[in-house]
Amino acid sequence: MVKICCIGAGYVGGPTMAVIALKCPSIEVAVVDISVSRITAWNSDQLPIYEPGLEDVVKQCRGKNLFFSTDVEKHVSEADIIFVSVNTPTKTRGLGAGKAADLTYWESAARMIADVAKSDKIVVEKSTVPVKTAEAIERILTHNSKGIKYQILSNPEFLAEGTAIEDLFSPDRVLIGGRETPDGQKAIQALKSVYAHWVPEERIICTNLWSAELSKLAANAFLAQRISSVNAMSALCEATGADVAQVAHAVGKDTRIGPKFLNASVGFGGSCFQKDILNLVYICECNGLTEVANYWKQVIKVNDYQKNRFVNRVVSSMFNTVAGKKIAILGFAFKKDTGDTRETPAIDVCTGLLGDKARLSIYDPQVTEDQIKRDLSMNKFDWDHPVHLQPASPLSVKELSVVWDAYEAAKDAHGLCILTEWEEFKTLDYQKLFDNMQKPAFVFDGRNIVDVKKLREIGFIVYSIGKPLDPWLKDMPAVA
Repeated sequence: MVKICCIGAGYVGGPTMAVIALKCPSIEVAVVDISVSRITAWNSDQLPIYEPGLEDVVKQCRGKNLFFSTDVEKHVSEADIIFVSVNTPTKTRGLGAGKAADLTYWESAARMIADVAKSDKIVVEKSTVPVKTAEAIERILTHNSKGIKYQILSNPEFLAEGTAIEDLFSPDRVLIGGRETPDGQKAIQALKSVYAHWVPEERIICTNLWSAELSKLAANAFLAQRISSVNAMSALCEATGADVAQVAHAVGKDTRIGPKFLNASVGFGGSCFQKDILNLVYICECNGLTEVANYWKQVIKVNDYQKNRFVNRVVSSMFNTVAGKKIAILGFAFKKDTGDTRETPAIDVCTGLLGDKARLSIYDPQVTEDQIKRDLSMNKFDWDHPVHLQPASPLSVKELSVVWDAYEAAKDAHGLCILTEWEEFKTLDYQKLFDNMQKPAFVFDGRNIVDVKKLREIGFIVYSIGKPLDPWLKDMPAVA
């Protein structure tokens, strides 16, 4: 029986291995992590991450050919194929600080593999890593090989949170990069045969190592670039009276462009976009490609500009101050159908409003109070380190409360900010919300999900990103 071990039981490792176990009943799959609480959660009825369909898959396989364990060394030494799915945070100090990937966790995983391996291994990069990481890992393993042969493969994940299980069941492509040597090609075939259990062969792309590593960064950079492009247009739409939804619809009808990722919003978030672009910038700079680096930097600058513009719009609309005013925040996750808050725009928006002395009342159907307070107390990039290395005592701010539904959040509030596009926010009783709010009552729609006309008829002053401005907002500058 082929044995697979995945180091790292997070958003990538857990779902990916669960689907491999489901689709390959003849393969034994072990997911290992040093976090006892995380493994305990994977073995319980309350999984550590929320992802539609995940619970069902885990329950079908757990205890049969899918195992979650803290006995890292045992499973690593027994495995034929080892997926490494550990954190690769952005460095916060030293060479490349603020841009380069911190490979501390990757390196310690590689050294541990070298320590415990007793047979030849295929080591698969599953977490997003900078180009040429495979070379570094290869060096660590070969210098500590004790006669054991290692083949390094790059198999980047292209999952979208909220649809991860769907994406795993029917991927656009599976990318496997390896060495162009007989052993390298053999390793590629071994991994390919795992995916071939359910993925059509034409969707499994085999490349060299560097192409596979770079393709992941490039894919995320291109997607983020589309969001920044439409968000840049949203600012121009507001200034000119155009409607960004109509512009995006017209542009997306061009088959060369297509409609996906053209929804204007308060900004992109998630664990990969910003991190991968910063990584790309750093690699470009290291290779003397300054103009290329500057091009990609601009994608992040526009994203930051969009979040700042939203905060400024809230403050300027409400007589240029939100001090002491209650603002309801609907949605904290970076997008719907996930509890993930990594790099969510909500963090910057909430921080900006708290900085202006607003009182925030936050509601999200999938994010806990502890997580929200933890996120608002962290330094930038802290989120990408394991939980035990994050701040132990989350922020205690008396201007902040986390509540159980949207109506409680909006009670006596001056304004309402929609920061995640949860379906339930589209069907709220906005008349009821209006009746219980201070007047004038404001709605700041950061996801363009409300019926602006209907809300204005109720009596709200509405700001919706990239839409023609409410007469109230016309003379109020959005940029401080």
